[in-house]
Amino acid sequence: MFKEFKEFAMRGNVVDMAVGIVIGAAFGTIVKSFVSDVLMPPIGLLLGGVDFSNLFAVVKEGAPVGPYAALADAQAAGAVTVNYGMFINTVISFLIVAIAVFLVIKAINSMQREEEAPAAEPTTKECKFCLTEISINATRCPNCTSELASG
Repeated sequence: MFKEFKEFAMRGNVVDMAVGIVIGAAFGTIVKSFVSDVLMPPIGLLLGGVDFSNLFAVVKEGAPVGPYAALADAQAAGAVTVNYGMFINTVISFLIVAIAVFLVIKAINSMQREEEAPAAEPTTKECKFCLTEISINATRCPNCTSELASG
C-alpha cells in the first residue's frame, strides 16, 4: 500500500498541483495584505477617513452596552456583529485573485494555441537542375526550361 501511495504522490500532476496550491496560498496572503494594508486605506481616506476593517453593524449588544468605537471593542464586549467592512475587503481580495488567475489562464491558453497551429503546406519547391525556387505545381522550370517530374 505504501508503494502505491508513493507512486501516486510522485506523479507529475500531483506534485504540480501541490506546488500550485502552496503558491496560490502564498499569493492569496499577499493579495489580502495588499488590499487591507495598501489599497483600502487610501480609498477609505478618499471616502472621508473610513476604516473599512471597522465597518460593522451590531446585531445584539454585549456587556457593556455600546456604542462601540471599533470592531475589536464590540467583540471584546461580546456583541454580535455583522462585519460588512471585512466582507468588502474580502470581496476586493477575491476580485484581484480572480483577475490574476484569469490573466494567467489567458496567457497559457494563447501559448497553447500558438503551439497547436499546424505547419502551412509548402507552396514552392526547388528545381533539381538549376536549384531555383519554383511553384510546387510547375511541370517545367521557368528558369532553365528543364522538364520536371510531377509530384
